[in-house]
Amino acid sequence: MNTRILIALICALLILAPAALAEAAGGVADAADMTDVIDIVPEGMEPVTADMLNDGVYSVNVDVSSSMFKAIGCDLTVENGRMTATLYMKSEAYSHMFPGAAEEAARAASEDLIPLTTLPDGRFAFTLPLDALDAGYECAAFSARKQLWYPRTLLFRADSLPLQAWKSEYLVTAETLGLADGEYSCAVLLEGEGRATLNSPALLTVKDGACVAEIMFSTKKIDYVIVGGEKYEPVSVEDGATFQVPVAAFGLKLSILVDSTAIKPAVEVQYTMTFDEATIAAK
Repeated sequence: MNTRILIALICALLILAPAALAEAAGGVADAADMTDVIDIVPEGMEPVTADMLNDGVYSVNVDVSSSMFKAIGCDLTVENGRMTATLYMKSEAYSHMFPGAAEEAARAASEDLIPLTTLPDGRFAFTLPLDALDAGYECAAFSARKQLWYPRTLLFRADSLPLQAWKSEYLVTAETLGLADGEYSCAVLLEGEGRATLNSPALLTVKDGACVAEIMFSTKKIDYVIVGGEKYEPVSVEDGATFQVPVAAFGLKLSILVDSTAIKPAVEVQYTMTFDEATIAAK
């Protein structure tokens, strides 16, 4: 056989290998090939679609149904009423993905598969079409080593979106909740790079539709915080550094930059705080 023809045939087989090998081998991994699968979609979640969000690129958290599928980050792109998710992978363990059931992936044409790409910065990524956040995303991933399709479920979490991603009419605020002027308590969760925690529940004060939270840290060694681009100094340090800060929305991770004096020189540490609207109670 002509050498050039042989090389061309080998190249063609390599391009079609994932789909062809999967179909030839039965295609789909069985229970013996898989680790425990986790149910990652809580009951009662309401899907978040592109029409609820502003155009832009946002970092979002992703839950995965299997520990063997190691995604290390995700960027959501919203543009012209559509969404795509760029899923950054730890390695090249999976060569292709398919937005659907593993059985469908095993029968799919090669052009319908989503290949793993290597980005200019050296990261590995899949770019997936996405209909909604806060909804189970059924997909399949093709193991480069085992040559089998594995069913996976992903959950792209809307509660990790930054405030600016949301169109104003879809934010949960004191006004949309119909909170009358007065004082309330509300559970608050602090997450971030440092060791500080917040006392919970926090005191909320609502006036004319605006909401302010009095948050108390577990440490006195904080001399200011920055929320929504504004700097706030403590109103008390008696039991812990206490601040009065606006609550722009409930149920979302709100950015708060904390200047900690526990380290010399003082450093600004990035956190998020989430106020749970389900826990709001009148004082």
